[in-house]
Amino acid sequence: MPHPARSEETAHPPLLALTSDQLVLAPRQGPGAPRAAPRRPPGPYRRLFAAPGARAFTAGNLVARLPMGMFTVSAITMIAGSRGSYALAGAVTATGLAATALVAPWVARLVDRHGQARVAVPATVLAVLGSVALLLCVRFDAPDWTLFAAYAATATTPNTGGMSRARWAHLYRGDAAALHTANSFEQAADELCFMLGPVVAALLCSALFPEAGTLAGAVLLFAGVLVFAAQRSTEPPVAARTSAGSPLRTRGMPALLVVFLATGAVFGSLEVLTIAFADGPAAGPVLALQAAGSCVAGLVYGRSRRPVGLTTCLAAMTALMLLPLAAAAGTGSLPVLAGALLVAGMATAPTMVTGMTLVQRLTPQAQINEGMTLAVTALLGGIAAGSASGGFVVEYLGAPQGYGVPVAAAALALVLAAGTTKARQP
Repeated sequence: MPHPARSEETAHPPLLALTSDQLVLAPRQGPGAPRAAPRRPPGPYRRLFAAPGARAFTAGNLVARLPMGMFTVSAITMIAGSRGSYALAGAVTATGLAATALVAPWVARLVDRHGQARVAVPATVLAVLGSVALLLCVRFDAPDWTLFAAYAATATTPNTGGMSRARWAHLYRGDAAALHTANSFEQAADELCFMLGPVVAALLCSALFPEAGTLAGAVLLFAGVLVFAAQRSTEPPVAARTSAGSPLRTRGMPALLVVFLATGAVFGSLEVLTIAFADGPAAGPVLALQAAGSCVAGLVYGRSRRPVGLTTCLAAMTALMLLPLAAAAGTGSLPVLAGALLVAGMATAPTMVTGMTLVQRLTPQAQINEGMTLAVTALLGGIAAGSASGGFVVEYLGAPQGYGVPVAAAALALVLAAGTTKARQP
């Protein structure tokens, strides 16, 4: 039978509990004691960046990715202003993007085999030299064919977004909720770069000289990759080589890449059409509004615990792409078009987050950089096709009618996704 005094002491512990070496204030646990407020769990994004080194590699990666939103706008503005042809500008950028779609998977395969830092830095040096060659060719009025060759040389630009996603996949392997938040953040970061990039490029090209956007982009790319590559603590270890071959042989991957291809045509055509419609420095801010809508939607989507399917995202994108067409063809007003692009952009991030999550599920861990780069290069191939078709439509039909191109591309992506079994799952 327990001692009464001891039972009472256990039920109501004293205010002071004396140990052998210290005096400890014990909390009052009686019925009149104030209750401490429960501590709220950290939000998904705060939890995401709690990993050591996450903020450092993200900072460098953001600097390296900002030029991705600058290069195409800078090249189109620079070439069209110098040569007086949007068709030539669209064809040059389409050639560069197509070359990237062919070369980037090989760069990513080298990254998987030898590590991010060992491959990304020399690949970036080659890409920067291609950008410098392009601006020199434009500056000194070189033949048109040199523009194609110089822009194609930028194809070695490493997929910094894919390398960043690979780091998140390494840090939070097996944590589906954290990976969903990471993918949403990365897509929002992409949109932030494409929101700021066109504005910076348009301002530099108009305020300084036509080649300023390309030059600044090359400098930022090189500096950002150097900072990113220096963060070795979060770099995924080189995985053992596998005999599985290319991720293209993975079941479901080819069909998903075709969907990415059609989706990229939406983005490529919208960019050229908007630059032609605005026909001035206002093109950058207008394109930034589209990216802003996607950026906000991506951050909100990252907090969602119920991701939706790819077909649902593409259906929303197809419907929302009708807004820019109605604004451009129906009103001819640039402010109205800007508002329509802001709303239409809200379907972009959820679509890309869902698609990238599918790619990560389909790709073996030892080939994660190559798998995600294949998705990005499929997008770039679509952007190239959309850029070329958008430039053609502007040249012969006009920009307002050209906004039917992204509607058709989004509808095609929806049909392709709906017919793919793997694409039906979020």
